[in-house]
Amino acid sequence: MRVFGLGPVELIVILVIILVLFGPGRLSKTLGELGSGLKNFRDSLGGKDDAAGEKSDTPENK
Repeated sequence: MRVFGLGPVELIVILVIILVLFGPGRLSKTLGELGSGLKNFRDSLGGKDDAAGEKSDTPENK
């Protein structure tokens, strides 16, 4: 199976290089923030809010 023209060995090598460059702690934090951002993006596309029906503290609602 090839992803973006790369085989599994190339993908593993790239992931190892990224792990060496960023380190496990920083990589974990970065991926967590990326996941949170994607979740917020999906929620905004679906029209979901944290507090449905309540006004948020955004400048538009103050």
